[in-house]
Amino acid sequence: MDKSGKDSQKVQGEGDYKAAERYGESVRSFVESGKVQDAAQKAKPLTPEEEEELLRAERAGVAHSKGADPMSPGGPAQKP
Repeated sequence: MDKSGKDSQKVQGEGDYKAAERYGESVRSFVESGKVQDAAQKAKPLTPEEEEELLRAERAGVAHSKGADPMSPGGPAQKP
């Protein structure tokens, strides 16, 4: 508890610790289930047009990006 007597672990929004914990557990459970490859196959574009639409969306997102997260896998801070 903090000085006001409130439980400091009940932060909501981007700092919702319980939601982050539930999400992390769900991700771990899904990965451990062995269903990742099947889900990846099902997520592939069904047509060349759909693939092009996804590529356009990705390019638009990258155009608005502030750059790569240096802490992301393969980012500048992660390279030997």
